[in-house]
Amino acid sequence: MIPRIFLACCIFFFWAGLSGQGSPLPVDSDGYEFIRRLRIRYGFSDISRPATDPGLRPVNRASLLQLAKTYDEHYGAEMSAVDRYRLRAFYRTNNEWLSLPILPPSGDADRAAFWLGDDFAVASSRDSSYETQTPLLGFLYPTPAHLIEVNEPDFYLRVNPVLDLRYGKQQNDREDYFFNRRGIRLRAGIDDRLFLHFELLETQTGLPNYVRQFRNRFEALPGAGFIKRYSLDLANVADGTDFLNGQGYLSADLTKHVGARIGYGSHFIGDGERSLLLSDFSNNYPFLELNWRIWKFHYRNLFAELTAGPAMLTPTGVPLPKKYLAAHYLSIHLGERLTLGLFEAVVLSRQNGFDLAYLNPIIFYRTIEQSVGSPDNALIGATARYHLPTLRTEFYGQFMLDEFKFDELFVQRRGWWANKWAYQIGFRHVDALGIDQLDLVAERNTARPFIYTHRATSSYTHFAMPLAHPLGANFSENLLGVDYRPLPRLHLRGRLYFIEQGEGTEDNIIGENLNAPNVDRAMDFGNEIGQGINYSTRLLMLRAGYELYPNLWLEGEIINRNKDAELDIRDLETTVINLGVRWNIGRRDWAF
Repeated sequence: MIPRIFLACCIFFFWAGLSGQGSPLPVDSDGYEFIRRLRIRYGFSDISRPATDPGLRPVNRASLLQLAKTYDEHYGAEMSAVDRYRLRAFYRTNNEWLSLPILPPSGDADRAAFWLGDDFAVASSRDSSYETQTPLLGFLYPTPAHLIEVNEPDFYLRVNPVLDLRYGKQQNDREDYFFNRRGIRLRAGIDDRLFLHFELLETQTGLPNYVRQFRNRFEALPGAGFIKRYSLDLANVADGTDFLNGQGYLSADLTKHVGARIGYGSHFIGDGERSLLLSDFSNNYPFLELNWRIWKFHYRNLFAELTAGPAMLTPTGVPLPKKYLAAHYLSIHLGERLTLGLFEAVVLSRQNGFDLAYLNPIIFYRTIEQSVGSPDNALIGATARYHLPTLRTEFYGQFMLDEFKFDELFVQRRGWWANKWAYQIGFRHVDALGIDQLDLVAERNTARPFIYTHRATSSYTHFAMPLAHPLGANFSENLLGVDYRPLPRLHLRGRLYFIEQGEGTEDNIIGENLNAPNVDRAMDFGNEIGQGINYSTRLLMLRAGYELYPNLWLEGEIINRNKDAELDIRDLETTVINLGVRWNIGRRDWAF
């Protein structure tokens, strides 16, 4: 009851006349990739550095568009034709905020993006970047990127259909590959005080064989909650999956530096392809989020309600078992090149709801966890990002620490099971070899056995899926990526993953399955990365996309995966070739 009462109070305050912090850009949006490219390409040397950290998703559309307009003002003349096209597309998609000024040269870059002195920007105001066209049937597509668009002095509305439809063939498998997601996305603002985002998505899919194997093992699927079996003879799918999902947020600013958001959705922390702190791999969840943007700091509190296990194992009509997440993250800008971050989280299971002790937004959670008897799963982490403008390169990294014992980690080093840590290191480079739009990424992720696990139900999971890296624990991963846009509408993308991991069994808990209680571990000492039934996986994903109309993509993809295990019966080869259409939604890849 406590979380519901607390969240209900926040809703009341929204209606009490607070000023809105705007609808956020969904975590899966392609817009983040573009903003990141501008940051790496141009840095912050000639503009005021915003307190809002784009690596702390979701981020307000208003803040991101203001940042894009600032880059346009300072570097627009030297941007390539492709970047100009992408900038124009970003303006189209987020056109309710085109009235915002660029970032001020100093002093007020940390304020809410549309907080202008004692007043606010009018979301529906026009400027020279606002595009209109002759509406279809008199009211559809008045602007290129929005099916329905309304702009009034005290109200704006954007409504768009969502479609992600793919079909392809799998070699050496009895089923075809099929993905059918459709729905609706809506966002609106009222009185420049209340802002909302809403989406509803229905998905049916015939999975690649390795994803189907993953689903059968965990009785769950990434990005889904309650799932049902699905078949479609027309697409040659006999063992598919059907699920309904959605997101929704209400947002408000308490002051020009402090904002709040309540909703149902997901988050991502970090600059990498993966996150070891918090990712959107699992299902959406109900949450309360607080953002504090002041000077060089962006501080976020997150309180969320999670589900302790897969929905398929709970009888129909019985409430799903709950647990709770309290987390905070502090991003600190140090100069023009370096950004550091500090993260802390605790997952707790209580029969009577959330523990009020964790509502303190600034305290060290480990202190609270000890004060209530140490029954919970506490983790701490750190991030770093360093920009080299002359090389058009950005280095980044993460470190997550679940638990450790100094002597065992640094002196005896006997592979103690509770030395639980993970790290990430990577870099991004844009315009490689002097070729415009040839962008590269390389990244390494490593996680010790048993990290994120717990002795009871408080593992770092939601609906049996990891809250951080898709592989869970007990793995090392290297990935290489390339993005190339030779033409404004053409996007070529490739990702190559090399994975080493060890798998356990029901009788041999070796720390890679986050749902297995770590009290049932096979041994206390001698634990090393890759233990258990070791396997190596090479995963290659190649995709070409062409934008037919704003936010409407025609795509072709090749997936080639080879799993080579110590036990031959666990070997698995996958080759999928598919074509599809994607409209107004980001892409979800099965990259594990």
